[in-house]
Amino acid sequence: MAEKDSEFFSHKIPSSFQVVEEMKELWSMALPITAMNCLVYVRAVVSVLFLGRLGSLELAGGALSIGFTNITGYSVLVGLASGLEPVCSQAYGSKNWDLLSISLQRMIFILFLAIIPISLLWVNLESIMVFLGQDIEITRMASVYCLYSLPDLLTNTLLQPLRVYLRSQGVTKPQLWCTFVAVIFHVPLNYVLVVVMGLGVPGVAMASVLTNLHMVVLLVGYVYVWGRWEWKCMAGMGGGICGGVGPLLKLAVPSCIGICLEWWWYEIVTVLAGYLPNPRLAVAATGILIQTTSLMYTVPMALSGCVSARVGNELGAGKPYKAKLAAMVALGCAFVIGFVNIIWTVMFRHKWGGLFTEDDMLKALVASVLPIIGSCELGNCPQTTGCGILRGTARPVVGARINLGSFYFVGTPVAVGLAFWFHVGFSGLWFGLLSAQAACAISILYVVLVCTDWESESLKAKKLTSLELTQKHGNDEEKGLLMKQNGHTEDVP
Repeated sequence: MAEKDSEFFSHKIPSSFQVVEEMKELWSMALPITAMNCLVYVRAVVSVLFLGRLGSLELAGGALSIGFTNITGYSVLVGLASGLEPVCSQAYGSKNWDLLSISLQRMIFILFLAIIPISLLWVNLESIMVFLGQDIEITRMASVYCLYSLPDLLTNTLLQPLRVYLRSQGVTKPQLWCTFVAVIFHVPLNYVLVVVMGLGVPGVAMASVLTNLHMVVLLVGYVYVWGRWEWKCMAGMGGGICGGVGPLLKLAVPSCIGICLEWWWYEIVTVLAGYLPNPRLAVAATGILIQTTSLMYTVPMALSGCVSARVGNELGAGKPYKAKLAAMVALGCAFVIGFVNIIWTVMFRHKWGGLFTEDDMLKALVASVLPIIGSCELGNCPQTTGCGILRGTARPVVGARINLGSFYFVGTPVAVGLAFWFHVGFSGLWFGLLSAQAACAISILYVVLVCTDWESESLKAKKLTSLELTQKHGNDEEKGLLMKQNGHTEDVP
């Protein structure tokens, strides 16, 4: 007990050994998640390539549908599922197996309810887009893609919570391998459905749905076989699952808002680019740059999710000093990643656009803005990591407020002002993003480094994980969880 108290109130500077050990722990989780994110990115690129093979109309319609489904669907589901991070990570740290298990079930129930209004939006995509003045032919094609993507909503109600559930326990390598196996079959699926069977746009959408379904089946199989999954309280769903939805929503909704506010801002930039003097060139360049930022985002996104798990685990275990160490190490890594992004975007700015297009004007426009995008990552990496730390401490509402203020009260006015009022043009939009990321990073670093009382957060974690929304059962030996030990996963009693 004395050792625990000493660690609880410790504010000493960590030794180099402690820093290195924490870095090993963090990156042993983050590297598989980064690789998994890259595979998901590759899957999206394959879908776009097959749409492009069908023709320009199919590509435009598919692109419109992908943007619409990201805004109205996937961003919402990912955001809501991220609200599971503080509960699962802290419950795992405190060995509250019941709360960990039932929270997963509650989140699946929340997402199931969320996809009902989302599916109504997807079904009515054509009428919505026509009302907004979009081209009728492109909108009709987008509507077809969207309709055949509807089953993916149901798939994601399981996929997104499962990813958080496993990551909160440090289980990341199985996620990578399950994604790898599913993505391997993505190209053959597209070829069979699109080329052999001639299904066209519906075939591309169906291939994406089936790939996600494969991921879910593999993950469920892994958890069932190695984790002795217990679906408790399914008979008494009203009291067990539904009864605790409210407290979980208080974490899920702010998490969702924070993530959506950032995701949606990039779509706003695409719309704004359409009002510039050469809209076709500007929108095309915006598409390339957004794909570039998406690729760069794979690393900080993985780091964010893993530091959220690390911070939550240590706070749940009553070790605020180790939680603080995990946060500081992750922020240090985030700054290094940001500098790396600046270096490569400056060095390869004249060659990068050539990977996407042969148009010299488009390549020149991309090259002029790419260093700005790299500079944005110097703010984006710490900001994204900081949001993960805030989720790990069960404070997603703070991150949501910061994202709202930074992107919409700083970034948007700067982007509009520079691009249109001061006639800076296309670069002005991305200077707006730079200002938003700078404001975000400064605000989040201030909250994490100055305003966070780690001992107090540990006490809050104890209160959070003691919320017994189900009765604990006496025989803990029968409760299996996945834990990483010496490179293996095994059941922990």
